[in-house]
Amino acid sequence: MVLNRRSWLLDFCWIVVVFHLSTAELSYSIPEEMRPRTIVGNIAKDLGLEAGKLSARKARIDAGGKYQNYCEIDLPTGNLIMTERIDREELCGEKALCMLKFELVLENPLEFHHISVLIQDVNDNTPVFPKDTFKLEIRESADRGARYRLIEAHDADSGQNTVQQYSLQKNEHFVLSVQGGADGSQNIELVLEKELDRENKQDINLVLTAVDGGNPQRSGTAVIHVSVLDANDNAPVFDQAVYKASLPENSPVDTVVLTVRATDADEGVNGEVTYEFSRISEKAKNIFELNSKTGEIKVIGAIDFESNNKYEMRIYAKDDAYGLSTDSRVTIDITDVNDNIPAVFLKSLINPVPENIPPGTEVGIINVQDRDSESNGQVSCSLQQGVPFKLVPSIKNYFSLVSTGQLDREVVSDYNITITATDEGSPPLSSSKSVQLSVADINDNPPVFEEESYSAYVSENNKAGSTLCSVAARDPDWRQNGTVIYSLLAGEVNGAPVSSYVSVNGDTGVIHAVRSFDYEQLRSFKVQVMARDNGSPPLSSNVTVSVFISDVNDNAPQILYPAPEGNSFMTELVPKAAHGGSLVSKVIAVDADSGQNAWLSYQIVKSTDPGLFTVGVHSGEIRTQRDISESDSMKQNLIVSVKDNGQPSLSATCSMYLLISDNLAEVPELKDISYDEKNSKLTSYLIIALVSVSTFFLTFIIIILGVRFCRRRKPRLLFDGAVAIPSAYLPPNYADVDGTGTLRSTYNYDAYLTTGSRTSDFKFVSSYNDNTLPADQTLRKSPSDFADTFSDGDSSPEVGNTVFDNF
Repeated sequence: MVLNRRSWLLDFCWIVVVFHLSTAELSYSIPEEMRPRTIVGNIAKDLGLEAGKLSARKARIDAGGKYQNYCEIDLPTGNLIMTERIDREELCGEKALCMLKFELVLENPLEFHHISVLIQDVNDNTPVFPKDTFKLEIRESADRGARYRLIEAHDADSGQNTVQQYSLQKNEHFVLSVQGGADGSQNIELVLEKELDRENKQDINLVLTAVDGGNPQRSGTAVIHVSVLDANDNAPVFDQAVYKASLPENSPVDTVVLTVRATDADEGVNGEVTYEFSRISEKAKNIFELNSKTGEIKVIGAIDFESNNKYEMRIYAKDDAYGLSTDSRVTIDITDVNDNIPAVFLKSLINPVPENIPPGTEVGIINVQDRDSESNGQVSCSLQQGVPFKLVPSIKNYFSLVSTGQLDREVVSDYNITITATDEGSPPLSSSKSVQLSVADINDNPPVFEEESYSAYVSENNKAGSTLCSVAARDPDWRQNGTVIYSLLAGEVNGAPVSSYVSVNGDTGVIHAVRSFDYEQLRSFKVQVMARDNGSPPLSSNVTVSVFISDVNDNAPQILYPAPEGNSFMTELVPKAAHGGSLVSKVIAVDADSGQNAWLSYQIVKSTDPGLFTVGVHSGEIRTQRDISESDSMKQNLIVSVKDNGQPSLSATCSMYLLISDNLAEVPELKDISYDEKNSKLTSYLIIALVSVSTFFLTFIIIILGVRFCRRRKPRLLFDGAVAIPSAYLPPNYADVDGTGTLRSTYNYDAYLTTGSRTSDFKFVSSYNDNTLPADQTLRKSPSDFADTFSDGDSSPEVGNTVFDNF
């Protein structure tokens, strides 16, 4: 291709832009053979958009694959740019209009604009004759005006740039006749203007020139060689002026399309007809073949409806190789076969998609294309079952991928969406495209504890920092939305902050003791633990943790009665008439522990007479094992051990001093009883005070007895409740047993102790019977009075009332 570049630039440096705002279509035109990066037009300006927003709206050119490499959009400027040089003849062949069609796709919101680029023809092709030399044999007998058909020249350009005129070299015998056909072809004939004379000139060479209408013009030449022969006066005649055939695409090689037939009225050699193409495109030459003898047209190349759906050509028939000729037009229509699988293109996709998008949200744009035509090119799209998405038809061949339900990343975090496109051909063809769509996490799940509540068990006297238990919460959200942090909720335990009792590890949920616990002070408490995630905003949940403190045997039994040794001095009287099994006294003890650690057992570990007294293992009651005898020592000293049932067990001891006597007259000097040296002086003072008070009360009793002596029929029991300690004086969780305080059926003995002193009250009374005096008739008597009373004939030695006050 030879061009004057300066002239070409002056003629084709312009671009015509036609902008149809009402139809949302942009139309441009540009000459072929323009250099790459040539600007076709400014799309942003023509659409009234800001060039800076094209990138934000993901502007792109969609050419459907066929013209994808020819144009692109420059996002910063909004210019439509040619990306490579275009050869119109190669791209569009013999089509009158060569048009590139694109679609401009904009998002947010979704918009489509049709762009058409008309490729204008440039005179870059020279007219070419099918042959360099035309050979004609004309008999010398030919008449003036005889016409001889010539094959026209072909110019690949279109419009004005195609062949416009022919010229013949000046000569004395022939002139050129050119007539245009209805289909745009030209009928070129060599007309005999002056008779030939074979004897004068046997061969004539003429130059035929074809000139196009371009600027500058291009031309091509061919030589006409005329051999003067004897006369052949009949030209071949086709049986049809126009041959038409229909051929399915993809027809195999050697398929017979049609057969042309021409006859010649001459006989012999002059009547033999041969065929050849007179006008055919280069593409058609590679697809069809003409048998010069039979006129049969066969397929020799691949036929594709999508590339070219119609072929037109002219066939030249002549007789005797160099004789008369004629031509006919052949039209071959290619019918579409459903041989193209629909193609699915993903134009836009929001990935990942947030799980909280509402149903009906558009997450992607799908485009489907099928190069077939009519029903073979009609495509429908579908999705597989079981996904919360659907395809909604949009603009032609475009579908929106829309959510149909609420997404939940914790249930399904990824979707493999298969889009199937199926055409309406017979049989239908289909293709699929898989789209991987991830669901982005939203903090929509609070942490959930594995248990509704937790219980922790710890022994008292634990070490500070020891582990009590652990809580665990699960959050199905992802990453920081699913990261759980533990903390204690504010609260109080026994008036102190809960944080002073326990702490929780924020990462692991392990609960530790902050202090050592004392079961006797605190047996259980509850704390609230909060589990919070790291989302924004954070979500949380609470759980109750109950801490139970178990008892440890860390408290020894505490003896309440009698007072522990060294703190008080306790002496009790035992009647000489006491029989075996009589209750003498009772050891009362308590243990601050609980359970088996507080189960107490009693044992006499040392006694003056080991066989005389016994203690109840569980009751603490001191009883005689046998009857008191005269040989038994008056002073009895018992050491009682109280032991709990813990592991290891703890114990305490107390001393019990017993005097076997019926009255104070028989009691030896009290000083004989062992005292501590440091308390001896105090004891003397107490004895003096006791004697003084006793004397006063004995005198008072004698006076009372004298006044009522006349009414007295038999001895009566005297009761003194002035300083009685309630019989129910027992420690918590303990109860006295029935019969406690009885010696025999006829005796009742109570001992009362003033805690922390050496004074005691004793009361030895007879059994409660009908002769017992009412409380308001109780009299106080001296020991001598008891002797008188016991001497009466109607009184029993076992019946009497002895009261020692402040002994």
